[in-house]
Amino acid sequence: MVGFENADDAAVYRLREDLALVQTVDFFTPIVDDPFDYGRIAALNSINDVWAMGGTPITALAITCFPKKGVDFSILAEIMRGGLSILTENGVALAGGHSVENDQIMFGYAVTGVIHPDQYASNDRVRPGDLLLLTKPIGTGVISTGIKFGKASAEVAAGSIATMLTSGSRAAEAIREFGIRAATDITGFGLIGHSWEIAKASRVTIELNSERVPLLPGALDLVRRKMLTQGDRTNREYVGDNVSIEKGISRDLVSLLYDPQTAGGMLISASPDKAEGLLARLREDYPQTAVIGRALEFDGHAIIVK
Repeated sequence: MVGFENADDAAVYRLREDLALVQTVDFFTPIVDDPFDYGRIAALNSINDVWAMGGTPITALAITCFPKKGVDFSILAEIMRGGLSILTENGVALAGGHSVENDQIMFGYAVTGVIHPDQYASNDRVRPGDLLLLTKPIGTGVISTGIKFGKASAEVAAGSIATMLTSGSRAAEAIREFGIRAATDITGFGLIGHSWEIAKASRVTIELNSERVPLLPGALDLVRRKMLTQGDRTNREYVGDNVSIEKGISRDLVSLLYDPQTAGGMLISASPDKAEGLLARLREDYPQTAVIGRALEFDGHAIIVK
């Protein structure tokens, strides 16, 4: 039902008329210092792809890259313990996994979920007139870089970690409750990159209001201090010239809009008659949820940033 054609968060495969599988995989290098937190964030980042489709995760397979020498295996144990704590908390069964010897540590999961075939959300169902809601603030990429180079304060780092550790499960419940059919989660391609994907898939123009996008405390300051990730360049290359950015928007803020996120928020497209109720519902669990844009008839640009 959903493959890789439109860069969706997960695949959807119908088993029977009332049941479909939702499948995804994601793993990455450490972005925080604490191995337990790294494991937890990696687990949520993987599971979020199922939630972004409106699905319910049920099983996971661990994917681990770890050096045979030079790093204490107790660190791997803490990573695995952190990931397992999130799986257990969300009712996801760890069904096994695979490990590879590698100089660079990497960790994540392949996750399988379920959904009714009539209820999944995907990238290609945004319609002109829809409003776009974002459930979490952005800036985890630059903050992770700041942590790496010792430039992020303990308070700023803690705020970013808390955001990444905020589960997307309640957003998935809201997607099903309000009959939402278009959504994605904001991860490696950043807010603009993932907005571009759904604009292209749905053949609409998405207008983002930069002033309404919630930002993590300290993120803008770290951009000014050049704590940019490689994604600041590669995400711009990814969308190319299909983006129109109004003059007067600061270059620093634009960098945050391209900033790659980990375990980021959901970007949910809702018709105007559903948006107000959905916003109130989401703010119960995600207080910084904001309406950050709208979908328009395609005008030549996939994304317009105002």
